[in-house]
Amino acid sequence: MKDLRALRKKGAIYAAALFFICFGAFPFYWMLITAFKRDHDLFNPESNPFLFNEPSTLEHVRLLFGQTLFMKYVVNTFLVGGAVVLITLVIAIPAAYSLTRLAGRWGESLGVGIFLTYLVPPTLLFIPLSRVISFLKLGESLWSLILVYPTFTIPFCTWLLMGFFKSIPRDIEEQALIDGCTRIGAMVRVVLPLSTSGILTIVIFAFTLSMQEFIYALAFISVSAHKTVSIGVPTELVRGDVFRWGPLMAAALISSIPVAVVYSLFLDRFIAGFTMGATK
Repeated sequence: MKDLRALRKKGAIYAAALFFICFGAFPFYWMLITAFKRDHDLFNPESNPFLFNEPSTLEHVRLLFGQTLFMKYVVNTFLVGGAVVLITLVIAIPAAYSLTRLAGRWGESLGVGIFLTYLVPPTLLFIPLSRVISFLKLGESLWSLILVYPTFTIPFCTWLLMGFFKSIPRDIEEQALIDGCTRIGAMVRVVLPLSTSGILTIVIFAFTLSMQEFIYALAFISVSAHKTVSIGVPTELVRGDVFRWGPLMAAALISSIPVAVVYSLFLDRFIAGFTMGATK
């Protein structure tokens, strides 16, 4: 009887795991099959949408790489994402450390205040940020996105790192200070190596957020050669009410695979970065 219950329990766990695996993999399968379907097969209502009813084709991929600036969009996205990640790290790490270790009882309140700025909807900040970009004459430039995106990556990443730094015992830093390290030296040599999971988390978060952002990219850039993937693909492959589903899904698949691989490889560290601050 006990063996039967254990078998049922294990079967239920495996069934649930299989369901979530299929649920998570289905969007990738749908993008893959749509990217290589012929137009007739894609738009025929009598065709099975989950299978190839006609031989596959590469015409959608050729259109994406040959008739659009997709590779330019990818390069622009990595340039913007890399710059945003660098700016976020340079500002968020010292800010989180100072609020955690040096600000005393005001640090927690200031940290919450910084986090609340992240919750402000982008539509409310759109007009003032547009004025700033216009004043600095950065319109139609990737610099406009590099300047704007840290305004919502830095608050959240600072708040996240504060929780992570709090989980690191002060005794370790105090021992480093006794051994002759300065405050900055203790942070660089002791705290940051122990904060690898948290730093990796904000790197992934900042890059992913800058990669998928749409509103500011649409508002500040209209020149095709300066667009990122999030805005270049839909504006170039959607014409009025005509959706080029094949190239759209091919672009979505190519763009999502690197992000999915990074999340899969560093999943443990990513989860640790989000939950470490809650364990103390």
